Amino acid sequence: MPDFYFHGEMMTRTLVIETLKRLLVIVVVITGTFLLIRSAPGDPAEFIAGEAASGDPAFIEQLRMQMGLDKPVIVQLGIYLRDVATLDFGMSYREGRPVLEIILERLPNTLILAGTAFVLALVLGTFAGFIAAVFRGTWIDRVISLGSVLFFSSPYYWVALLAIILFSAKLNWLPAGGTQTIGADYTGFRSALDYIHHLIMPATASALFTMAIYARLVRASMTDLANTLFVKAAHAKGMAPMRIWFRHVLRTSLLPITTMAGVQAGQLVAGTILTETVFAWPGIGRLMYDALIARDYNVVIGVFIMTSLIVIFANLVVDLLYRYVDPRTRAA
Repeated sequence: MPDFYFHGEMMTRTLVIETLKRLLVIVVVITGTFLLIRSAPGDPAEFIAGEAASGDPAFIEQLRMQMGLDKPVIVQLGIYLRDVATLDFGMSYREGRPVLEIILERLPNTLILAGTAFVLALVLGTFAGFIAAVFRGTWIDRVISLGSVLFFSSPYYWVALLAIILFSAKLNWLPAGGTQTIGADYTGFRSALDYIHHLIMPATASALFTMAIYARLVRASMTDLANTLFVKAAHAKGMAPMRIWFRHVLRTSLLPITTMAGVQAGQLVAGTILTETVFAWPGIGRLMYDALIARDYNVVIGVFIMTSLIVIFANLVVDLLYRYVDPRTRAA
């Protein structure tokens, strides 16, 4: 009973300390992003005035006052930090709506895309690495290793464009972009199937790079473990080979995979801007790209903050999970 309370207290203290660390990181990210965006060339007031076909200096100055751009940058930063603490990311200069509302409209599409790509990469990459380790030295191992190197070293946008040319333009199997068939007006289950149909190509293209990392990591880890004493002892006891591979080798190899999965989960969300731009996927990555073009500072910073929160939360979950999975970290 005392051990239970002790471990519970240690886990609670660890959770509090790790959370405070990440809150400090969030403040640094917000400050750095704000100052970086404000130092970029271009004036959103001039951009909006240009869209309104007005170059009147008085009108531009009025827009700057409405946006709070006439104040010193440090004052703007202080006001922004105060507002973000209450989840107020400001108003979009271009759309005239709250930034948080715009982000929440697009966020589900990004999470679905990144989540699907993450699951595909983790499952298929682990499976490919497992098969390569079991059949190491054979043609199967060579094919998987060659494919991993190919996908790892290929530029993502090149793979994505080739996929669009092959599966959309040539074979007409999958749509080239978007989330719905234009003009189809599907509802219910048919609408969900249409969404999945549009999701296949961007999710798979996004998963290939990470899949190659998992395959090589699993193969290397399992190959090293296959020569350890406890695996040789299991063979000497007459245990079935596949049971040894699954119960002892693969299970132990999941520890480095857990760490890598936490890093890659955050990177998939943060890196969706390229995927969503290539495949015209309406998520927060495409939203940030459009906001950068329009000099919509509040939206850009808001997306940066949201992606940073997701990455930090994913890393926190993995850190806590790793402490639970690996007894050595709890002992330390």
